[in-house]
Amino acid sequence: MTQHSTLTITNIRRPNSDTSESLTIENGLIKGWNLPEEGQTLDGNGATIVPAFIEPHAHLREPGQEQKEDLASGLAAAAAGGYGTVVSMPNTAPVVDDPAIVRALIDKAAALGFARLRPAAALTRGQDGEQLAELALLAEAGAAVFTDDGRTNENARTLRLGLEYAHSLGKVVSVHAEDAGLRAGGVMNEGPVSEALGLPGNPAAAETAHIARDIEICRMTGGRLHIQHLSTARALELVKAAKTQGVNITCEVCPHHLLLTDEALRSFDAVYKVAPPLRTQSDAQALLAGLKDGSVDCLATDHAPHTRAEKELDLLQAPSGIAYIEIAFPLLWTNFGAELGLQKIVELLTTDVARVLGWPVPSLEAGQPADFTLLDLETVRPVDPATFKSKAKFNPWVGQDLKGWPMLTVVDGQVAFERA
Repeated sequence: MTQHSTLTITNIRRPNSDTSESLTIENGLIKGWNLPEEGQTLDGNGATIVPAFIEPHAHLREPGQEQKEDLASGLAAAAAGGYGTVVSMPNTAPVVDDPAIVRALIDKAAALGFARLRPAAALTRGQDGEQLAELALLAEAGAAVFTDDGRTNENARTLRLGLEYAHSLGKVVSVHAEDAGLRAGGVMNEGPVSEALGLPGNPAAAETAHIARDIEICRMTGGRLHIQHLSTARALELVKAAKTQGVNITCEVCPHHLLLTDEALRSFDAVYKVAPPLRTQSDAQALLAGLKDGSVDCLATDHAPHTRAEKELDLLQAPSGIAYIEIAFPLLWTNFGAELGLQKIVELLTTDVARVLGWPVPSLEAGQPADFTLLDLETVRPVDPATFKSKAKFNPWVGQDLKGWPMLTVVDGQVAFERA
């Protein structure tokens, strides 16, 4: 990472503009546009500047699972993907349910100089779903969100208390909404494909039943509930209806649920095993429609790295998860750029995430934090695992040609990533 008190980036363009401009940043803040050059200069090579993306849902595996990912590799991967801030999930070993762990993670990440870390803390002690963690102390230590992600909150009373307590602290509770009993041992979407393959299915009702319950608890408490990685058309219908009735609920969708379906599991390749599972084409189309009409609040990757050995196990034994935070924007831009447009995709990755989390809306105006990324929207490059910063150097899109690559990411006025 390069550090400069003053940096001017020249030859850049704002979205939907052909005008070449310059941006000066000083002491971590945006000083202004098209000022006389001072300090070091960098040529933006005609790239498009947008606010740095915000990732509301990523697994960085530290502490305790560093063979899969650690803060250095995960946050470097995020910066390479154009992300300036990452909310990390707490299902580590030990679980992030102690204020000291939250502080240690924030301090370690700050010293690395890649993307900024905002850890989520567990809603319950040990993520056991029963006894609330010390939410006030965790919030004071810097916890961004409360969640037992990786586990489903089966105890409705505990979720109720958590929503009430978190609401008093001005915090969001995010949930992995699957009914554990209905999900059972399902390894893929329950339907014609799972039946043809003879694999145990995870029905859409596991998600919708849990969300229906959680909506009622949210309605009762007045708390702020966020549904993670929503995957089915019916679940989105429930969330949309709840919003019209004033329930304080939001949801996120992941690119893999837009781009892939359960048909991919015909390969028996566990790289396609995720939780919740890949659904049907009609589900994917409904989620895309939700992005267009605003019923889906934001995008998240659920970046979930595992070792190659783990993902080479059979579908019954392999863990769930895909790691692709550094190619998320190129995937979205290549596949949906014409349909959604640049402004909408960027909003779903920045402004909309900030609103879900209750954070200030990102801006590229003078006086604002210098968090931005430069995008090459035209050049086509192959997905090359050799360039990955993540330890998980594989995903379903290896070898595919994509455009929309982040070329430079700046966080707090410092260069966190620069593409060679």
